[in-house]
Amino acid sequence: MVKTAENALLESFTHPIRDVLWGHVYMTEKMALLTESAPFNKLTRILQLGPVYHVYPGATHTRASHSIGVYHLGLRLLHNLAEKGASGWLSYQGVKSFLAACLLHDLGHFPYTHSLKDLSLTDHETLTGKIIKEEPIKSLVGAAGADPDLTAAIVDKDLPANDTEVLFYRKLLSGALDPDKLDYLNRDARYCGVPYGAQDVDFILSRLQPHKERGADIDSRLIPNVESILFSKYLMYRTVYWHKQVRAATAMIKKALINGMESGKISPAELYNHDDHSLFALLKDSGLAQSVREGRIFTAASEFPYDQDKLKPIKDFELRTRLEEQMAKELGVEELIIDLPEPASFETGLYVTDEKCGFSESSSAFKTETVNAFIQTLYTIRIFTDQKYKDTLKTSRQIYDIFINLINRGF
Repeated sequence: MVKTAENALLESFTHPIRDVLWGHVYMTEKMALLTESAPFNKLTRILQLGPVYHVYPGATHTRASHSIGVYHLGLRLLHNLAEKGASGWLSYQGVKSFLAACLLHDLGHFPYTHSLKDLSLTDHETLTGKIIKEEPIKSLVGAAGADPDLTAAIVDKDLPANDTEVLFYRKLLSGALDPDKLDYLNRDARYCGVPYGAQDVDFILSRLQPHKERGADIDSRLIPNVESILFSKYLMYRTVYWHKQVRAATAMIKKALINGMESGKISPAELYNHDDHSLFALLKDSGLAQSVREGRIFTAASEFPYDQDKLKPIKDFELRTRLEEQMAKELGVEELIIDLPEPASFETGLYVTDEKCGFSESSSAFKTETVNAFIQTLYTIRIFTDQKYKDTLKTSRQIYDIFINLINRGF
């Protein structure tokens, strides 16, 4: 008998995993074996939000729990889309591979990775694809009914996609209403104790319509839900992800890694197999890293909006390091860090079927210029230094003037 997508979705999901957010998450026994593998267990030792627990002590959830949540929502999403016609282009092996991709999509993550996007490091999706195609994950994925190459291609968009089914799964796993985002917004808000991230997941999944090329479309009834996600993401960035103490801790770790790589003590390849604990062991000789580990976070001496044209030179690491050294001399401090936020994306690439247009051209109040205004509001330059200088430093305005004068003089 030929196995179909319906078979894949109706198999015995008899292995329960208890999740704080979604209750019982059910897997097949062979799919559950993936969660017992060494690569997956590394995710139990990597906090989902890195240093956020310094500000929100409850934020100690891991990438493993998030990955299980993404699998759960991915399964629910496929059930709903298959019932609405997607089963016409889905295969048994494709469904299994998509579910495996949901569960394993973060295997390539290493500590602080989202805040290290602008370093010369391999993308975590590329690392994930590589891990999936190697043992022990390769055999476990195959035993679960999935194809390792197909699973890797769903996660890593740089790998070739040989059919439309792969492209369909990629759209589902990475988009405005994807399982990843629906899980992390809800999960991060729950563990941080803030109200901003909660989304109406049941209604969202029930209203999505399958589309072979676009993944999933919406009708105008879901426009408020997309608006809620966009605004929730903005609020989570503003109050949680890019809170100034979180930015300070992140900037300190980033600086410690840059110093280690420039001195030759650390190679980029060393970072890829580390969890939170082993990363700090790797940085045991860094005063900055140990200060973060012990909760001695730098303070914001000055902060101001990011002017992309005026401040273009500081995007270069070498130039920024020179500027940091010069500013430290002028201010009489031992260490100073200029923090420039990495790019943030607010995806709106959805098609609204009853309005026959893209989301940004729809009846939504969230036009492209509105979303861009959100992003611009988030982009704040901060100058961090040790808290011991807090009472002796110049004012924020004076520090800003020194910063601009040095840039205008070419440092």
